Amino acid sequence: MTRDEFNAFCQSLPVTTHVVQWGGADVWKVGGKVFAIGGWTTGHTLGITFKVSDIAYEVLKEQPGLRPAPYLASRGMKWIQHYDAPGLDDASLRDHLAASHKIVSRGLTKKMQRELNLYQE
Repeated sequence: MTRDEFNAFCQSLPVTTHVVQWGGADVWKVGGKVFAIGGWTTGHTLGITFKVSDIAYEVLKEQPGLRPAPYLASRGMKWIQHYDAPGLDDASLRDHLAASHKIVSRGLTKKMQRELNLYQE
């Protein structure tokens, strides 16, 4: 996934905002909370960091090209970084980015979820 493809996909998710920070990384937020970070390329692979469920964290953390996200995972947070080949294919990356968006959205206050019209059950 290229940087442009990453940004276009994140922008397509509901009520997202984008900032460039932390050394030029593309940081995507929902309700003011980060759900995806793109930057820090290794060779030809864009480093993409995203929040995951507990189960996904256990499955993904040892896969080639993936690792617990530096800084975030060391603080007990369940974030994975796709940093090198083979990593995930583009379709799987999109699925994980969408899931990260949903996880972060569900962590917002109920009031904010209603205001943003997000994932109400």
